[in-house]
Amino acid sequence: MKNFLIVGGSSGIGFELTKKLANEGHSIYVVSRHADRIENLENVYHLNIDVTKAFETSGLPEEIHGLAYCAGSINLKPFHRFKDEDFENDFQVNVMGAVRIVRENIKALKAGNASLVFFSTVAVNQGMSFHASVAAAKGGVEGLAKSLAAEYAPKLRANVIAPSLTDTPMAEKLLSNDKKREASSERHPLKRVGGAEELASMAHFLLSDHSSWITGQVIGVDGGMGNLKP
Repeated sequence: MKNFLIVGGSSGIGFELTKKLANEGHSIYVVSRHADRIENLENVYHLNIDVTKAFETSGLPEEIHGLAYCAGSINLKPFHRFKDEDFENDFQVNVMGAVRIVRENIKALKAGNASLVFFSTVAVNQGMSFHASVAAAKGGVEGLAKSLAAEYAPKLRANVIAPSLTDTPMAEKLLSNDKKREASSERHPLKRVGGAEELASMAHFLLSDHSSWITGQVIGVDGGMGNLKP
């Protein structure tokens, strides 16, 4: 059995991923500010950490075999309404949090020949109105992951999942009624929004040995939005 570190593992995609790994008997260390949903899961341990601030992790094993950074943000509005704090906050959550958690645990990750999984957005590659702040931050995530993949190969693998809109608590305001959900579905070639379990399945694959020859990739799981114009 392996040891996995899941940031944001108590909600949304991270929670679905935590359940998958825990059900296989692995030891899961969840970093989040709330532990309500994971308290009854076996082999799951909670670290109450705010990744946007300096922190130290303790009590983790000497070998970590996989890390999934599922923390993120959705901050959408016209560019002229963004303030400096918006860009700074999104960068802290998406990029600096990932930097801190990898840097703090790099020795254990190398010892475990770990697979690292990060999350971006389809908006980095495609370009979408109102996404300036989050797209800029997630672009940083993609650059970080590729740099880590290059620098630490062959010890570590690092890949990025770039989803479109996914039905998670983070996106509930964008899917809060039938009209919004239908409009969002129609924008995708597959005519629906994604589910958290679908994204968790891709993360699960990238953390597993089945993906052992994949590194430095940005993989779209986006209902076809990133590449198709039917």
